Amino acid sequence: MALAGLLALGGAPGAIAWDAALMERTMVQRYGAYGQQQYSAWRALVDSGAQLDEREKLRRVNEHWNRAVRFGEDMEVWGQEDYWATPVETLGRGRGDCEDYVIGKYFSLRVMGVPEEKLRLTYVRARVGGATQAHMVLSYYATPEAMPLVLDSLVSSIMPASSRTDLTPVFSFNAEGIFTGSGSTATHPVDRLTRWRDVLIRMRAEGAIP
Repeated sequence: MALAGLLALGGAPGAIAWDAALMERTMVQRYGAYGQQQYSAWRALVDSGAQLDEREKLRRVNEHWNRAVRFGEDMEVWGQEDYWATPVETLGRGRGDCEDYVIGKYFSLRVMGVPEEKLRLTYVRARVGGATQAHMVLSYYATPEAMPLVLDSLVSSIMPASSRTDLTPVFSFNAEGIFTGSGSTATHPVDRLTRWRDVLIRMRAEGAIP
């Protein structure tokens, strides 16, 4: 892939490189005018990254994905029991489940220059009503030992994990590895997660270079 075709948006150190032209072309080819509209709105979001501090990036990304995507179960949207969609797929369909929101937010923040080590995709047990269900949120750590902030598709406000007593962390991961519970040290390599590995392969084919 030619270097000239790769962009690191937001003007921030640490932003991941990606092929904007390929990503836009993929969105339009698959999803037509709706795909173009979704891509343009998302591109405007990430282009704003250079002017924003990290807390404002979190707020805008969380708000954008919670507004742009409607919840839909994998079986209903993809005809599969458990499918992790790429950001292109989620925006193109305009629907997704908790993992899809988290992947989209994670990718957006990385493109906007938020460092890898500050972000974790976190599996939790969530109390919803009287029941407990498996759920995924995005956790942001300002420092390695800080109380993380939680970006959630079910709750519009970004809150510290200590205020989310409805959530019990099970494990989390990023490119550095897998973390058990709320631990700060990776205990296993991330390539054990086959669904994550698969979604990264598809993201690369669509122009994302995570």
